[in-house]
Amino acid sequence: MKIPLHYQMSEYDCGPTAMLNGISCLFEREDIFPELIRNIMLYSLDCYGSEGTPGKSGTSRAAMMFLSNWLNGFGEIRCLPLTSRYLSGKSVWLGSGSPVNDALHRKGVAVVRLFYDEPHYVLLTGEKDGLVYMFDPYYRDHAFDQKDIQVILDQPEKYNRIVPERYFNREDQEIYALGPFEGREAVLLFNENTKITEEKTIEYFI
Repeated sequence: MKIPLHYQMSEYDCGPTAMLNGISCLFEREDIFPELIRNIMLYSLDCYGSEGTPGKSGTSRAAMMFLSNWLNGFGEIRCLPLTSRYLSGKSVWLGSGSPVNDALHRKGVAVVRLFYDEPHYVLLTGEKDGLVYMFDPYYRDHAFDQKDIQVILDQPEKYNRIVPERYFNREDQEIYALGPFEGREAVLLFNENTKITEEKTIEYFI
């Protein structure tokens, strides 16, 4: 059974929330091990706030890289058809030929780091005709000033934003920009049983 995706509980837990939402998108609730949930929370929220409070600066890129590697090992050990790929720097962009777009077209999802007032993690769940389908774990129920960013409230298992692709590739620190290349990262997640490959369909293309 599929369940609605979750919103973050605080100002800081966008990283683990986006990762858990990615797992929820790919697998039925009955297939998800509690160990998977526990360790995603355990290995994230590793950044200290300015006053030294654990977790108050969210999740580091190093933690996300570690989680990506750990998820691959977990999938093998637990016989869960879960695979992960970590991208950083100039490998992280959207458009024709992008590894992120490729993952989305093959029924994978992508957790990406971008800007929403400050560095922030969201889940990308699809792309079509230059529009990106995204679940942003930061709750918002009203429209953006940017009229071409759509807030969607009736697709809770899939996405809550539709954002034009052009927003992501900017190198500034504006809404939903991936920002400077040196700070970019993405974690691509797949359920190998549902992943589209060239062998499974002749309709697949990047």
